[in-house]
Amino acid sequence: MKINIADLKKKIIYRANYRGTKEMDILLSTFVNKIIENLSEEKLIELLEFLKNDDDTLYKLNQKISIPDNLQSNDIFKMFVDHKP
Repeated sequence: MKINIADLKKKIIYRANYRGTKEMDILLSTFVNKIIENLSEEKLIELLEFLKNDDDTLYKLNQKISIPDNLQSNDIFKMFVDHKP
């Protein structure tokens, strides 16, 4: 099945902008807007999966407080940790 890249990007941007807390909206939207145009289809899917994590987990990742084993080798995770809003 062919994935519509434009629709996938819209879905990712929406998930990044409407998280539940204004702080995470800002953090994730700046991160996504910075990288989204340079990602392959595979990495866009990985980014969408990354955004499915709850705000608390993503905040801890960004602050390098707690890093789950399953995300340590994830390229999107590495970009997120290095992201400075």
